Amino acid sequence: VQLVESGGGLVQAGGSLRLSCAASGLTFSSEAMGWFRQAPGKEREFVAAIRPYSRTYHRDSVKGRFTISRDNTKNTVDLQMNSLKPEDTAVYYCAANRYWSVTYYRSGSWSYWGLGTLVTVSS
Repeated sequence: VQLVESGGGLVQAGGSLRLSCAASGLTFSSEAMGWFRQAPGKEREFVAAIRPYSRTYHRDSVKGRFTISRDNTKNTVDLQMNSLKPEDTAVYYCAANRYWSVTYYRSGSWSYWGLGTLVTVSS
């Protein structure tokens, strides 16, 4: 299984970025997919997740600003990030798991991870 993130970069507060994760080596349409982030000196935290049939979940602090989506024809999962804030600065990781877990917000519930892409939001 390989997950490759792209789309990170430097953006000013209030700006937007779109992250993408390309997946291979798995039956993508059957996988739960997620995004986590880790800021310097902090633990990895849940950002958003999407079930195989596209029901979505977002952490409270990003609701209304971030949107997770998937394209089962391209084996990709995206994270559209709008109205970015300096506190969104982190390395963003794509995650995948064969089965949906009720504890989807825990990093231990996910089997596969990408290497991450850095998002820096300047004030």
